[in-house]
Amino acid sequence: LLLAFQVRLVMKAHSFIRENVPRVLSSVKDKSGTVHIPRISQYLYFLFAPTLIYRDNYPRNPTIRWGYVATKFAQVLGSLFYAYYIFVRLCIPQFRNSSQETFNLRGLVLCIFNSILPGVLILFLVFFAFLHCWLNAFAEMLRFADRMFYK
Repeated sequence: LLLAFQVRLVMKAHSFIRENVPRVLSSVKDKSGTVHIPRISQYLYFLFAPTLIYRDNYPRNPTIRWGYVATKFAQVLGSLFYAYYIFVRLCIPQFRNSSQETFNLRGLVLCIFNSILPGVLILFLVFFAFLHCWLNAFAEMLRFADRMFYK
């Protein structure tokens, strides 16, 4: 999680620099008196907004639908509980039984193949919980109107 958070921050910093440095350099080259530097509030909004492309202004919704936010966080919580249930019921028993036996390649391959389907289900749940529920909840709380996460 920490590595994913750091990668996200590096990608956002790259986008911020890539969008603002050409504007500053062009205003310095033109020797115009005004240099447009983004405000700290714009950068902080960008850090929390569910987008990787920096803009000075984003389309905004007029209000926050708190019921929608609560529903999305409930879906995140439900997805985590369901992933935990799949892991405990389908993955752990496979490897618990294999730890009591002597090592053989056939047993290891069977454990891995029996864990593929539950692993894929957990992966889908994590993608749903983060990409759909978590990002939409934060987009709603920030009144972020441009929700093209999947494009």
